[in-house]
Amino acid sequence: MNNSWHPDCFCCDICQAVLADVGFVKNAGRHLCRPCHNREKARGLGKYICQKCHAIIEEQTLIFKNDPYHPDHFNCNNCGKELTADARELKGELFCLPCHDKMGVPICGACRRPIEGRVVNAMGKQWHVEVCECFSPGWILFFVSALNKAWCVTCFSCSTCNTKLTLKDKFVEIDLKPMCKDCYEHLPEELKRRLARRERDAKDHLNLQVTKK
Repeated sequence: MNNSWHPDCFCCDICQAVLADVGFVKNAGRHLCRPCHNREKARGLGKYICQKCHAIIEEQTLIFKNDPYHPDHFNCNNCGKELTADARELKGELFCLPCHDKMGVPICGACRRPIEGRVVNAMGKQWHVEVCECFSPGWILFFVSALNKAWCVTCFSCSTCNTKLTLKDKFVEIDLKPMCKDCYEHLPEELKRRLARRERDAKDHLNLQVTKK
């Protein structure tokens, strides 16, 4: 950089952390600490930053307690196996998919999350009691049909922010779950492009199947 600095003056251009002892990375003419450099790079690539090692998550992401991580930072709480992005959270602990399935934990037919307490059985499925205000024993009084599924009106909500939705609201399908328009707009641009591409591919496949018939 062809300049001389007092050690205490040589700081990250974003967070102002002193760089003399930790090193720096040049980024678009700026000197940045590595965490800030990784965040800037991840933002440009539309990727997540691991909340444990603070490096960019290049491939699969494990979401644990609403934060993104590299899956291999964790091990199954039951068998000790290194986890993948298919891991499941139960009572604040992470389990590999085979161990989770062996536990026989019922899955709510609306939100697809494990049911840890009381269970309501209706329409051939199991449901959370606490989140379904419209349930009386054995009956569903109101439901909506969306994404090729029947939803309790109380459970039909954004899978990210839990805002209640109606069929009049704008929402998108992410992994067979509804996401409100506001949450979708806050997704990384690269992720939105991948989702749009996946939706186009699915429609092309469906059109191909119809043509073959």
